[in-house]
Amino acid sequence: MEWEGDSYQARFDALAAKGEDVHGEAAFVAALGPSSVLDAGCGTGRVAIELARRGIAVVGVDADESMLATARERAPALTWIAHDLASLDLGRTFAVVVMAGNVPLFTPAGTEAALVAGCAAHVGPGGALVAGFQLGRGYGLADYDAHCAAAGLELEGRWSTWSAAPFTEPAGYAVSLHHRRPI
Repeated sequence: MEWEGDSYQARFDALAAKGEDVHGEAAFVAALGPSSVLDAGCGTGRVAIELARRGIAVVGVDADESMLATARERAPALTWIAHDLASLDLGRTFAVVVMAGNVPLFTPAGTEAALVAGCAAHVGPGGALVAGFQLGRGYGLADYDAHCAAAGLELEGRWSTWSAAPFTEPAGYAVSLHHRRPI
């Protein structure tokens, strides 16, 4: 899928200009108290930049160069990496890996398990993988939870919004928190 970073970011800038909160994902992640975050599928860097503003060490990864160009322009001091998440190996782990903005829905069909495994490989001991995505679009929670379990992660909680509204069936959106057990 091709994106155009500046026009994608303009949507969020317009919402923020109207006074809408566009940092729900960052607030959710920051509330976990991480020292480091991998923003997996970072797009234009909206979440990563806000986490960095809150004092959290963050790295952003995305496969789309147009999105990353916008991220690099907006926050040149942050680390932005162009790479497919399914085969990502940064040689390090993070306290939290976040996939905000429907990331699992934008991976090619049939590669979801590899996507989750690639992200989970960067979750440190006692760390977490947090993902939010729309339901009913071909990739469901049973498959996601199975992919997380196969990657060594356990479900800790699930909500229907980034502001932690309780999850109830049927829901149109899910934010899931999976943890890796400490060593």
